[in-house]
Amino acid sequence: MKKCNFCVAGVCIIISLLAGCGRITTEVDTVNLEANEPQKIEIVDLTDAWDTILNNSTLEFIGGHPIDESFLAMVTSTYGDDIIEEIASYANFETPEIWYQLTGKSIHVLWYEYCEMTGVQSYAYDKTYIINKDTAGDIVIDFTGDVSFADGIATTDYMDHQINGIYDCFSEPLLEEMRSADILMINNEFAYTERGTPLAGKAYTFRGNPSRAHLLKEIGADVVSVANNHVFDYDEVGFLDTINTLSDEEIPYVGAGVNLDEARKPVYFIVAGRKIAIVAATQIERTLSFTREATGVLPGVMKCLHPEAFCNTIREAKANADYVLVVPHWGTEGTAHYGADQIGLARAFVEAGADAVIGGHTHCLQTVEYMDDVPIFYSLGNYWFSTSGNMPADYDTGIAQIRIKSDGSIDSYFIPCKFSGGVTSKLHTGDIAYSNIIDGLNDLSSTANIDKAGYISKKNK
Repeated sequence: MKKCNFCVAGVCIIISLLAGCGRITTEVDTVNLEANEPQKIEIVDLTDAWDTILNNSTLEFIGGHPIDESFLAMVTSTYGDDIIEEIASYANFETPEIWYQLTGKSIHVLWYEYCEMTGVQSYAYDKTYIINKDTAGDIVIDFTGDVSFADGIATTDYMDHQINGIYDCFSEPLLEEMRSADILMINNEFAYTERGTPLAGKAYTFRGNPSRAHLLKEIGADVVSVANNHVFDYDEVGFLDTINTLSDEEIPYVGAGVNLDEARKPVYFIVAGRKIAIVAATQIERTLSFTREATGVLPGVMKCLHPEAFCNTIREAKANADYVLVVPHWGTEGTAHYGADQIGLARAFVEAGADAVIGGHTHCLQTVEYMDDVPIFYSLGNYWFSTSGNMPADYDTGIAQIRIKSDGSIDSYFIPCKFSGGVTSKLHTGDIAYSNIIDGLNDLSSTANIDKAGYISKKNK
């Protein structure tokens, strides 16, 4: 990301000059420009603009951040007097979108850049990643279900016997889709380790050689969820090997950590002037305790069977980002019907501030619903995954896609895919299999409709 040429000393000079001018009393007239148009405040000059923003802005307008003169000096220095005066003319309104419209950056992104520039110690800079977007248009965020590079399973064996390795395990159109997304998130459903022993009494345990972690970048992954019921399959040593391997490969992960503080932290991405938070937690196991929950001193995963703590994470993310995307590992394996437990958790997530919920764990597709105006992908199922040395039967799968438009609104899509014989392929709109997946999901949904292009909308009541 291009940084503005600005220094803290410059802030002080600007503040001193403006302070010497004295306060200008402004008569505020509110004029209705057009029907349904917001009213604006008349701004006299730059000093008046600063005074108006500092004294009249709602918390919503400034994103809840403690902005001050030095922050406004940064914005003024970077974008000019006219821009800050125009922003100030809206400063008695709750919507912060005007910051993005006039600077190309949301208030959360501007505040992040200011804190990074000035070294404000109270701001959390870690787990924030800047994505350089190559083209204009929508911000595209793709999510997949379960992926495994574990040893001794059919898909990994298939990959190892292909001339082009992992590249032969996905169709070319699907690889293009995954790599072209601004953010691609997958569920990493195994441990990266050669150490430890499988947890006693657990039916399925998965681990893969840490050297395979580079494959994530090969398929375009930008972040992985480790909030699942297999990351702890080889006990604490295998778990720590996993998060250390991902760190060494510089692959962001979310939903687990060396303690609860790390496990609950959102991952933030700054893309095209917007700040996007991703949070993850697992409801599984619901009645067993193979997978350790992180504590104040013990490593483990973030859990959400009882969602209060995770909802606090969602609220924290909402206070620091423009969008919050919630990734729960939940539900009952092997059923295409989501349960009352998932509905209850989804309601808690939405009320805490989720803008979309993208679930997994069931190893099969579950449908999409709307809760209020929030899309809930109940489960993406398997994406490229097997549980034994026997190749799985063909299964339906797909990509959940969230698109953030230039006006700040969110569109959601589902991209149907098919796994067959070790290869996951993107289906074409004319394929019978494509239509069958769309029709099946629509039949199971009471509130959402997926059209033939994959676009998801609310059903008319």
